[in-house]
Amino acid sequence: MDFSFIWTIISFILIFSVIVVFHEGGHYLIARANGIRVHEFTIGLGPKLFHFKKGETEYSIRALPFGGACIFENPDELEDEEEEKENEEKLTKDLESDKKNKSFKDASVFSRIATVFAGPFFNIILAYILGLFVVFFAGETGTTVDAVNPNYPAEAAGIQAGDVITKVNGERVYLFSEIRLITFVDKSEVYEIEFERDGQKYVTTLTPMQVGAQRIIGIQSKDFIDCSNFSMFKYSALEVRYWLKATFKSLKMLFTGKLNKDDLAGPVGVAQVIDTTIEDTKQYGVFTVILNMVNIALLLSVNLGIMNLLPFPALDGGRLVFLFIEAVIGKPVPRKFEGFVHMAGIILLLLLSVFVLCNDITKFFR
Repeated sequence: MDFSFIWTIISFILIFSVIVVFHEGGHYLIARANGIRVHEFTIGLGPKLFHFKKGETEYSIRALPFGGACIFENPDELEDEEEEKENEEKLTKDLESDKKNKSFKDASVFSRIATVFAGPFFNIILAYILGLFVVFFAGETGTTVDAVNPNYPAEAAGIQAGDVITKVNGERVYLFSEIRLITFVDKSEVYEIEFERDGQKYVTTLTPMQVGAQRIIGIQSKDFIDCSNFSMFKYSALEVRYWLKATFKSLKMLFTGKLNKDDLAGPVGVAQVIDTTIEDTKQYGVFTVILNMVNIALLLSVNLGIMNLLPFPALDGGRLVFLFIEAVIGKPVPRKFEGFVHMAGIILLLLLSVFVLCNDITKFFR
């Protein structure tokens, strides 16, 4: 029996389950804090494996470990506007008698905005919590230059060992990984490097060296920062900041055509990454594998939070667009129109999911 495969499946399910629980839990907690009824809180898709009801909320775990939902109303409540108008007086009386248990559509627009925004925001909170674990045990690498490679652009630009890189092309950098990120995505012909030496600030320019698909400036850093103390709170935030920047830069590259279809990955692609990571790190012990799995969960949590805030129909960001419009004009967008837009978004997302799934599988065989 291939135990690596079993560990890949277990790791995949645990990572996605934790991320989804935090995301949907964010919706749930803020909804309840605003007195909004939650009809069902479910983790996974497909048939129910386990469920129970407490109060007016049904809690369930479903067969497929992909996604989840915090359902605020029965679907029937959303379909018939005529019936909705007929029951308006009854709803008003119910709300007056139970202001702490209203439906989502009857809550104030700002309560609904907070509830929808809470899912992605809780993903960022989860990333920060995971970051505490990662930096506490693995530490961080700062931007102090340990060595300058001979005959590389950094040497020609006058950068020396001991210099502290503070900005690259105007971007403030705190971690060495941020420098690598900029050199990977920024295709500028000339880089402006700001650094500190003996307490003085200097600025220099250099032309990065193209080596295959990489752009190299020729510096190394072993500026290890021990985070097994209170500094872990600072460096966890910086780690999340790094992954936020990486996600935004990746999206920019995607929408500007600088990434191709093979740079996209869905659940199968993520499972392949998890499997490869386990294979590459298991020789260093179980704890190293766990540390890498937590780091992958951190990245995915940030990624899910940002992707869900994109102003695309059916995503949290798309719903926020309609809620912001309502807040500005003082009345909701017609529900049938909004429902049609979200349905179109769901169809497009399903088509994209099928495309990414097929691409992940073909990448595996390629």
